[in-house]
Amino acid sequence: MKRNILLLFTVITAFIFVSCSKPKTVCNLPTDNPQHNYFTGMELLEKGDVNNANMKFERSIQCDPKYSPGYAGKSLALAMIANTKNDMGEKQVWVERSLESLKKAKKYAKNKAQEYVYYVTAIRTYTELRIEDWLDKVKDFYDDAKDIEKRVNFNELPYYQGPEALEYFMGVAYLKGEKFQKARDAFAGVLNMSRQSKWHASANTMWKKADKIVRAMAGITVGNVGKKIAVKDAVSRADFAALLVDELRIEKIMEGRIPVKSKIAKMNPEFIPADILNNPFRPEIEIVLKWNIRGLSPIYDETTKAYLFFPNKPLTRKEFALILEDVLVKLTGDESLPRKYFGQENSPYPDVRATAPWFNAVMNVVTRGLMETELSGEFRPDDYVDGAEALLAIRVLRQTLNVY
Repeated sequence: MKRNILLLFTVITAFIFVSCSKPKTVCNLPTDNPQHNYFTGMELLEKGDVNNANMKFERSIQCDPKYSPGYAGKSLALAMIANTKNDMGEKQVWVERSLESLKKAKKYAKNKAQEYVYYVTAIRTYTELRIEDWLDKVKDFYDDAKDIEKRVNFNELPYYQGPEALEYFMGVAYLKGEKFQKARDAFAGVLNMSRQSKWHASANTMWKKADKIVRAMAGITVGNVGKKIAVKDAVSRADFAALLVDELRIEKIMEGRIPVKSKIAKMNPEFIPADILNNPFRPEIEIVLKWNIRGLSPIYDETTKAYLFFPNKPLTRKEFALILEDVLVKLTGDESLPRKYFGQENSPYPDVRATAPWFNAVMNVVTRGLMETELSGEFRPDDYVDGAEALLAIRVLRQTLNVY
């Protein structure tokens, strides 16, 4: 009897254990394995599809709970998601999840190739998060990766494929950390490598950007506002208003051209647009409005039936040319500039007609070195102005006007 009871107890216990055990994930399809899911996730990150990328990393880990690159990729995706959160409490939760996943990537790295993936992805993750002392930590990751680089079999890297990725993402970190000369050197390091890799095209683009920033800052002192705007891919109306006031010091220059000081004290913007009231650059925008710079005036909005500044609206290159031309007129006193090239039949730019409303402005700013064309001669009028280009224009203006 006791034997039967014991047997029954054993069977019940085994049944409960089997019922409560988590079934092992089966990943036996050719495209459903840790490596492929990780690689697909990284490609999705490249395209900006962060949520689906994160799902791929989750699947990679499900297929192999100890697959280090899967955790590394997940850490990067979570860091990108954290950057989309405005609530600081919610953002911190995502930051902690990202760092926890990164720890697991380090813990489960089973060979030098996976360690290398961990270090490169750690650089990217901390560059995304930019938490306290992030750049120092990134430098440490870089040094650790360099220490093992010669022992890494790059054929085992499913995504990064070669040592170029390390230099490239270190360059990105330096750029975001406002170490522009070091960023340029890092991107140059990629371009100087004998092997052509998937990172060469991106490194070339980023080298041009870093080089433009370095040239723009040569010989002048740039404040924090200028440095932060310099790395932007698209400069807004508010951004450039800030550059004009904080870096060019347009207020001081304009006041110097008005002989009667009492008139300056009475000068104010005609009105303050409602959409700049809470903008961090409100003081700078108000100064620009006071001097009535063409291209940075309020714009009538059909929806609200009011004149607004649209501080976050990115500037196109043709709009930027018109603004710079008006700044030139105001600072030099040369009223003939807006008509200088009227009547010219041929345009030196294949994408700007001589009859275009911005043709005269484009001619003025390019011939004075305030803006640059492509080697093909194209001006790219509808492209956005990046921060490096805006800062370079400020530098040329400062040199032209001897503002130091």
